[in-house]
Amino acid sequence: MFNKTIVSPSILSADFMTLGAEISALEESGADWIHFDVMDGHFVPNLSIGVPVLKQLRAATKLPIDVHLMISNPLEELPWFLDCSPDFVTVHYEALGEKQEIDEALEIVDAIHAAGAKAGVALKPDTPTGVLDESLKLWDMILVMSVFPGFSGQSYIPESAERVREVAEAARIAGLNPLIQVDGGIGPDTAPLVAAFGADVLVAGNAVLKAENYAQAISEIRERADNAHSSKEAC
Repeated sequence: MFNKTIVSPSILSADFMTLGAEISALEESGADWIHFDVMDGHFVPNLSIGVPVLKQLRAATKLPIDVHLMISNPLEELPWFLDCSPDFVTVHYEALGEKQEIDEALEIVDAIHAAGAKAGVALKPDTPTGVLDESLKLWDMILVMSVFPGFSGQSYIPESAERVREVAEAARIAGLNPLIQVDGGIGPDTAPLVAAFGADVLVAGNAVLKAENYAQAISEIRERADNAHSSKEAC
């Protein structure tokens, strides 16, 4: 059974000169979560925001904060972010040490859970979903990237819906029910494509924060995704 769609606007697309007002507007417009993208200039070719902004954001909103760490050394930097009391923290599978993948994943998940947060793992578009077969049971959320991480405003990669289906099917076979999140090029037209195959958390950047009416944009994304959920279940 599909969960109700969660819309998590990415503040990477926000106006940072008025970030406090942007957060308030998202709350008033019905956002479910706030998505917080961290880029280190190494794991991805860009720099974004970090711990000081997250600390202020935590004090400014009661909405769940969804931290996406696009960094090369998540285990080393994780304590800094956990000190800010996020609700979800997602690390990239590709940033885990290849030889110690499971051990490092266990250490990361244990640290996140000990801080009272949920643990997520992200996959780049060219990483096979099957790499999670061994560690799938560890994660509370799987993030399927529908663009290559590093920049906002990219176009959705059409093959992403099939990758969502693969993750959802693997979880079903294993008797698991992690949240499945999709990030990249998500808007009213692409939301139903991934929702139909099991995505329940949709990260939307420009589709919300560049819209004239945040509430209308969030509502349309959620409604079209929920309709896709219902249609798929009816089949």
